[in-house]
Amino acid sequence: MKFQRSDFVDYRKFRFDKLNTPEFRHLKYLLFWPLYGLAFMTVERLWIRESYTPIHCALDDAIPFCEIFLIPYLFWFVFLVGVLGYTLLCDPRAFTRMMKFIIVSYTAAIVIYILFPNCQELRPRSFERDNFLTRFIAGFYAFDTNTNVCPSIHVIGSVAAMLAAWDSRHFGSPGWRAAFGVAALLISVSTVFIKQHSVLDLLAAIPVCAAAYLIAYGKKGIPAPVTAESR
Repeated sequence: MKFQRSDFVDYRKFRFDKLNTPEFRHLKYLLFWPLYGLAFMTVERLWIRESYTPIHCALDDAIPFCEIFLIPYLFWFVFLVGVLGYTLLCDPRAFTRMMKFIIVSYTAAIVIYILFPNCQELRPRSFERDNFLTRFIAGFYAFDTNTNVCPSIHVIGSVAAMLAAWDSRHFGSPGWRAAFGVAALLISVSTVFIKQHSVLDLLAAIPVCAAAYLIAYGKKGIPAPVTAESR
């Protein structure tokens, strides 16, 4: 995989009067992020409910706490922002489809949080081991609330980044697809091992992602992987 100068969108040519042109109209999708941030902050910090429904299943109790999964959990931020940045710079078509997926799925999650206030009560009160990872998680618990967890935004965002990478020009080979698939899987699984989510939160994200996929990518979906024979 090699990047050439022609692979990058020349944003030096951008002017606000060109926002509706085919070259730059994809930038309008960026307006979703401040709107989503405001909506999430409202349901998470400002609109505190009197009661939340705890999300729990028997499998949650069988899954041990494992602090090493903090690493893939935090990698989610790099994963999502990295793919967004790459597609924005190099593949506006993939960026547009990724943003459509995110807009549909993230909006659906916010609506669910409003109509069905939920939480999780899975976090350990103390840790068996004292190390950098457990101390970081303790601080993360103090900062992050345990509400609005089902469906999992972490899972939805991971799927969005994976699909966009599969849809892109540079990462469409079988090897890259496998790598992005493993990353998305590890990030999703990490949420239950550091007790940020219930297994049910992950399962609830599946139909949300399926609906968003149909809307963003259509019935034809993402093209088949790039192979030596198809080049």
